[in-house]
Amino acid sequence: MVTMETVGRRAWWEGREGCSSVMGKMKSSRTKSSVKAATVIGGSPPQPKTSAEIISEARSSLRILKTQRPFTPKDDQRKLFGSTSSRTPENRPPSAFSLHARSFEGSDSRPISGARLTPLDFKPKIPTSPSKDEGPPVPKPPLDPIEIKRVSNARARLFKVASQGNLLPDKAIHPEETIKRLNSDSSLNVKGFSLDADESALSQFNTKDLANKNTEYGGEEMILPTRMREHVGLLSTQTSLGSKQDKQDNRSSTCSDSTEIIKQQNRTGSSSGSRAYEGETGEEILYWNTKIQPILDELRPLNNGNDVEHLCKTCSSLHRILQEGNMLGKMCKRRAVLLKTLYKLVDVGSDQLSIQLAKLILALKVSGKNLLNICKLMFKVSRSENNDVLFQNDKILDCMVEVFSFTDPLGNIDAFLYCMGTIKFLSGNMILLKDLLNKGLIETLVQLMKEINDANRTSDTYLCSSGHLLVQVTATLRNLADLPQSRPRFLSTGALLELCVVLEQHVNDKDICTNVARIFSKLSAYNDCCLALSECTSCYQLFLALLHRHQRKQDLVVRVVFILGNMTAKNNKAREELYKQNHSVKTLLTLFQTYHELDVKVKISPPKIQSKSEMDETRNQRLSEVEDILIKLIRVIANLSINAEVGSALSGNQNCVDLLIKVLENRTVAECEELMMNAAASINNLSYYQVKNSAVRARQLHIAELLMKLLLCNNMDAILEAARVFGNLSRSKEVRDFIVQKNVDKFMITLLDAKHQDVCFAACGVLINLTVDKSKRSTLKQDGGIKKLIDCLRDFGPTDWQLASLVCKTLWNYSEKITNAVLCFGEKETSELLELLPAYLELAFVLFYVLDEEIALDIDTNGFDEGLVEHQKVCWESEFVPVARQLLHRIQCHHSHLETLPFSSLQD
Repeated sequence: MVTMETVGRRAWWEGREGCSSVMGKMKSSRTKSSVKAATVIGGSPPQPKTSAEIISEARSSLRILKTQRPFTPKDDQRKLFGSTSSRTPENRPPSAFSLHARSFEGSDSRPISGARLTPLDFKPKIPTSPSKDEGPPVPKPPLDPIEIKRVSNARARLFKVASQGNLLPDKAIHPEETIKRLNSDSSLNVKGFSLDADESALSQFNTKDLANKNTEYGGEEMILPTRMREHVGLLSTQTSLGSKQDKQDNRSSTCSDSTEIIKQQNRTGSSSGSRAYEGETGEEILYWNTKIQPILDELRPLNNGNDVEHLCKTCSSLHRILQEGNMLGKMCKRRAVLLKTLYKLVDVGSDQLSIQLAKLILALKVSGKNLLNICKLMFKVSRSENNDVLFQNDKILDCMVEVFSFTDPLGNIDAFLYCMGTIKFLSGNMILLKDLLNKGLIETLVQLMKEINDANRTSDTYLCSSGHLLVQVTATLRNLADLPQSRPRFLSTGALLELCVVLEQHVNDKDICTNVARIFSKLSAYNDCCLALSECTSCYQLFLALLHRHQRKQDLVVRVVFILGNMTAKNNKAREELYKQNHSVKTLLTLFQTYHELDVKVKISPPKIQSKSEMDETRNQRLSEVEDILIKLIRVIANLSINAEVGSALSGNQNCVDLLIKVLENRTVAECEELMMNAAASINNLSYYQVKNSAVRARQLHIAELLMKLLLCNNMDAILEAARVFGNLSRSKEVRDFIVQKNVDKFMITLLDAKHQDVCFAACGVLINLTVDKSKRSTLKQDGGIKKLIDCLRDFGPTDWQLASLVCKTLWNYSEKITNAVLCFGEKETSELLELLPAYLELAFVLFYVLDEEIALDIDTNGFDEGLVEHQKVCWESEFVPVARQLLHRIQCHHSHLETLPFSSLQD
């Protein structure tokens, strides 16, 4: 007679595919099916698990470990670099700085017209050598230091130049004559001059001031500002400009339409509107004077009672008027006047006004230092969470995102840094985060990363400065990864690949590595993103390099091992790819050893704190951090071992098995339940492989002793995990003897009363192996095991054909030497079996093949789904029917009160 020993073991060890929480033996065909299913996921959103998948996962012999994602703390303060940053204060840009109107430059304000000033024909007269009769020149005495100290640095330099020789024309020009000629000489074309500080000073100079200055210096020659000297020199050499007079007259004729307006404004004293700019049409001049100039006049008198609300509304009106006149960007000929007026308003110090100014100035497309300063202005405002509402109520976000598209990132890297820092702060606000996502921020940042990565491939010139910027970029992407609707954008833009390149180029930058790891830890929790990351073949070596370089940076290590655990959970190709990397197993086990030693050290050496409560709190926090790393690291080992090649290699790795055993030795379930269960689950996966050099088999009795701690605790999950490991180990006669010696068999029989399908299933796995030994079969009947097995068959059979088949296999092994069914099982038990088995065989056949499935199972009423129906049908056909028919035939053959039915008729 054929025994069910082999069949039973195969059903227990091989018939359970899935991933409920830890492991699951997979036949080669099932492994291929699993990999294929993972590939089909592609970029589509993950689908909810069917009931069939849930049942299958809960019944795995090799199971996939799951765990929670590491907690990401929120910075208490908004800074460019958080409190945990590895950058020292002297090696990073500041988060605090002063910013005033004088911080802005005038050079960016000049209109981009391409016009140049007419070169001067005047050349300084070089002193000739003195004649013999005249004798050597008398040197001039140096200026009095006291006088030099009284003037500004700029004027001091002018005095110094003057003391070495007069560079002004030989003929002295009186200040009164200078002003008079400047005001009356029509040959001077005001259009040709740019508006800057020297010209402003010249326009405000008057005769009285010049006279006072001349008197103040005791009749000494007046030293004029540099640009004024140029004007004076121009006047003194007017005759040399005769040939160019016609050109200037022709050029000035383009503004003939606005002559009357300019003259009128000259009479009113308006300096901004009194000048015509090259290329400016009459319509533009009229639009400026009638629409824009009145608004600028409202913005200027800051001390005339204008409040912040009024200034904000005025700025908003100015933005609208400029947009209507197509004068935003660099289209406005008088852009200089606009910007200078707006820069002065920075000193008002209002956050609300600053946002209005930033929006308007950014719309005018400033660059260089002015772009940097306006980004700093927004950064200062955004440092307070209370100001988030200011960014919600206006279109400032559009201007900020647009900054990255109209300027060169490497040429404006400091400006990008503070603009990106602002966006990072705002992305902590869920309302603004969704708004930024809808404005295409992910696409913009991925393009920015690509440009930086391309530049860093060819040169390391910007490696350090771009690193500061990438810290802000990756921190913002980390926040965006929290939104479920962001995942398709991460996949479609190739963000994962670019982030891998960032990791590769900045592998020594702990801040960037931590941010990228946080992004991947969030995204890899979803099947589509996890699969896409697994297909980036460079990421495996990168993650191993991070673990090797930054072993002691716990917040980075815990996320990297979490990512690796996700990648190897359901993707057999990822397991193979990780395993074949150079020194992959060595790196993981070295990390395991390091943190196990740290775990023991933290446990036995309390921190040096006086207060006992603080001591306990600190120790518990440190233990929790180390435990979290060990939990997720062991999970990687367990998931890797699902692959047959990797699992066989790891089961023979003495160091790996020893470390898992040490975890079971040094900890209890009460201290850390998840750590103990993960260690037991990993041992279970490794113990499945029957290799010659198995380190698990060599220490199986010691492992069985350690499992008693889990089996005898008050935690049902830990008991279930221990029962699963005993199911694997009980294939050895030594372990089966240990089980009987320690009364574990009686404990397994007791577990059949748990009324929990998975617990009953695990207990049956141990009992089916115990019944292989004839000497151990009697325990099953003495302790009421037969009755409890039949109760499980009756209670769970119609809903769990896998468990029903395992019960039948246990009874088949037990009744190998049967002579009388009643003597073997008991009279009542035999009657129940003769009633249940035919009913399950015939009833299920009718349900699955005769009646309509939906009507028979009442899917809508009982909550079944189509996948569950198909799963139940397959389990019934392949697992329950074969063994149930044979068991029924055996009982009928050895039951004297029942006519035996032919076995062939049952098969029909």
